[in-house]
Amino acid sequence: MALRRNQPADSPVVTELIELIREVRSQMIGPVRQELLSGIKNQVQFRKLRNHLRAFPDLEVTSSDYESAAVFFNLCRGKGIQGSNTDFLICAISVRHKIPIFTTDEDFTLFQPHLPIMLHRPRTVTT
Repeated sequence: MALRRNQPADSPVVTELIELIREVRSQMIGPVRQELLSGIKNQVQFRKLRNHLRAFPDLEVTSSDYESAAVFFNLCRGKGIQGSNTDFLICAISVRHKIPIFTTDEDFTLFQPHLPIMLHRPRTVTT
């Protein structure tokens, strides 16, 4: 959102992302990198975003992460909750590393009652 869309600079989500990056608390995985870069038609914008993302090394994705993602997928599907393979992979890696997920994708709020994930919300700004 911060790099791909025209978001106001004072958006709480963008502000929080900037703070998480400054605090060295953000992490990246390859499938998220691919999602962020997919569909960008303008090569200048693609290269700009790719270069920004290169500052973040990918966390290793293991076979057990894929297996956990499949378990999470099956569990949620059994409860009538849909999600993408990448979403459940994010959940699996988040659980393994005990890292909260910072996202604007509301699907994760649907997963949360059924999966041992933590969601990170923007902190309240006090004046």
